[in-house]
Amino acid sequence: MAYDHIHLPEVLFEFVKQGRYVKVMAVDPKTGTEVAIVGDASATKKRLQNLAIQKLKYVLAKKQTESSGRNEIVA
Repeated sequence: MAYDHIHLPEVLFEFVKQGRYVKVMAVDPKTGTEVAIVGDASATKKRLQNLAIQKLKYVLAKKQTESSGRNEIVA
């Protein structure tokens, strides 16, 4: 995975079940960065958390890239 360099010692989660789906919000309390995913309500909590963490790492890595001025366009 390309985001393994992102270390998240703590992540806050919120789960909101809506019928057959669940919305998972993940927040990095250090930066205040928040992401959300929508998954199948029958999926395990651990699986949903892992997906949300992957997205959070992606967003944090993208922010780091943008802040360093290395905007690269990949086709």
